[in-house]
Amino acid sequence: MSDAASTRPPADAGVGIVHLGIGAFFRAFGIPWIREAMVASGGDWGVVGVSLRSPAVRDQLKPQNCVYNAVELGPDGETARQIDILRDVLVAPEDPDALLSAMVHPNVRIVSLTITEKGYCHNPATGKLDLTHPDIRVDLEGSFPKSAPGYIVRALELRRAAGRAPFTVLTCDNLPDNGALARGVILDLAHEIDPGLADWIRAKGRFPGTMVDRIVPATKPEDIAHVEQLIGHHDAAPVMHEPFRQWVIEDDFVGSQRPDLGAVGVQLVADVTPYEHMKLRMLNGTHSSMAYLGYLAGHETIAEVAADPVFAAFVKRLWREEIIPALDPPPGVDLQAYADQLFARYSNPAIRHLTWQIAMDGSQKLPQRILSTLGENLNAGRPSPGLMLAVAAWMRYVGGTDERGNPIDVQDPLAATLRKLSDGAEGTDKVRALLTVREVFPAELATRLEEGVTEAYGMLLAAGARQAVAAAGGA
Repeated sequence: MSDAASTRPPADAGVGIVHLGIGAFFRAFGIPWIREAMVASGGDWGVVGVSLRSPAVRDQLKPQNCVYNAVELGPDGETARQIDILRDVLVAPEDPDALLSAMVHPNVRIVSLTITEKGYCHNPATGKLDLTHPDIRVDLEGSFPKSAPGYIVRALELRRAAGRAPFTVLTCDNLPDNGALARGVILDLAHEIDPGLADWIRAKGRFPGTMVDRIVPATKPEDIAHVEQLIGHHDAAPVMHEPFRQWVIEDDFVGSQRPDLGAVGVQLVADVTPYEHMKLRMLNGTHSSMAYLGYLAGHETIAEVAADPVFAAFVKRLWREEIIPALDPPPGVDLQAYADQLFARYSNPAIRHLTWQIAMDGSQKLPQRILSTLGENLNAGRPSPGLMLAVAAWMRYVGGTDERGNPIDVQDPLAATLRKLSDGAEGTDKVRALLTVREVFPAELATRLEEGVTEAYGMLLAAGARQAVAAAGGA
């Protein structure tokens, strides 16, 4: 079914937001919500999207005037909605001046980000900016920036010089304390460039924390063909998404300037932390666990994993016995009811969310999704056999070979390091080797994890992922 959206934002609405990282997620999540806020309450909140690397999204969208369809995939059918507030797509390496000009424009009041964990150029174990990161070296030494923090700092420097207020930096990445992390790396980089600039950003800038939640599988060529049949014309860049969505934002913007998001269901709160922890640990933690174990067991999608009774029992036990006991719920939220809702979402057969896709960049994701819960459980004396098994499955996965001897295309910024460590050890000794990766495992936590993860890894070697899951609490 196609929804042509009879109510539209003003066609002449100006640009108020520059978004760094214009991939599928924000096009299926943030931009539709901003559009609804513009329909409800007006305002110049059109979006300029930015690719920091590849021109692919720009090349798809520009010929169709940056208009695309967001397609909801429900268990009972599909609905396509036209999204028409994306005003332009810039490719940073092609024209860095154009990007800086857009960010410095006085009408731009928000710069938002979906750049994934690795885009912050930080050390995940400490949260600090990695000054040795090659992109940060370019930011400090080159004529133009390269990283997202680099562009933000350079644009803020230009705004300060022009006597303009800073923009709000609105991170929409799945990271703990994401607003504080963005603020920290930007202040670290600004301090290296000009301590006075850092002081100005610290005093006048705003970095609200957020929690974002919507499953957005990668768009495949067959999806594009199917959407063409659904809407009656070709769209080179549709995005697919589940019906569910949740956006929680700390209501702390420069000059209180933002779209009227509260009018369309966004939760504007004083503290996003409990929502963020709930989502990172309950959704993302089980998603990663299901991805590594499910992939090793031969499951291609999360829906397939959820349909396997052994895995279904396993993930429900993870929530009940290992994850929920380590959480303080947000006000008015029943965590068991939230778990039930998550499992229903995982089971939606219309969402083909690939285990391989979720498994990407695990070295960046593991600390906040799984290790934080494991650390709290160890402190409390709570057994965590399921989460230990998830860590062991990640270790087997990054070794680059599955249970049937097939190669795995491991996509991770530390892939080469992880493979070298894995190849340099035999059997369960691989656990001790991989626990030395300090970007993932702080030394004290690594010591405490060694016994449990080694036992779990041995079970994976001896019995395979599905049997190991059954032994750790599956049916």
